[in-house]
Amino acid sequence: MRRLLPLTAVSALTFSACTPTQPIVQVPTVDVQQVRLTGLTLPGGLGGGPAVAHLTMNLQVTNPNPLPLRMANLAGQLVIDGAQVGQVEFPNVNLPARGTAQQVANIAVPVTLNTAASFLKVARGQLVTYRLDGGFSLNLGPLGEQAFGPFTLAQGQWKQPPILPF
Repeated sequence: MRRLLPLTAVSALTFSACTPTQPIVQVPTVDVQQVRLTGLTLPGGLGGGPAVAHLTMNLQVTNPNPLPLRMANLAGQLVIDGAQVGQVEFPNVNLPARGTAQQVANIAVPVTLNTAASFLKVARGQLVTYRLDGGFSLNLGPLGEQAFGPFTLAQGQWKQPPILPF
């Protein structure tokens, strides 16, 4: 029995030396460079459609890994002043090794009774807080596709010049 103990201890040390101490892939970071409300349509109009907020969102995605990565899908829920206002998607984000990629999305978000006050504040040039909650999946080639999230991708404060005169 005593001979087996040293053999087991040596085997455990050998196998633990083969185990990486750092994750294989470090998670890319997402930074919102700019969010802009570019238009706000009221309900009704020519087509009798709903109220819609038109947004442009610029992201900078940084890859800390020594190999290039491809995000098969980067998606999140946009939250303004605590209210979920709409879904944002950035498909097929290609990231260079230890580099960054710029992404732009033009988004049309329905305005509801719960979100109208937040969009009006932005349209009037008032400060709001925002958060982008979501996740992404990485295409890791032979290792397949790996999902990350959900978590808060980015958050901050949003204030822009007014687009409404009142």
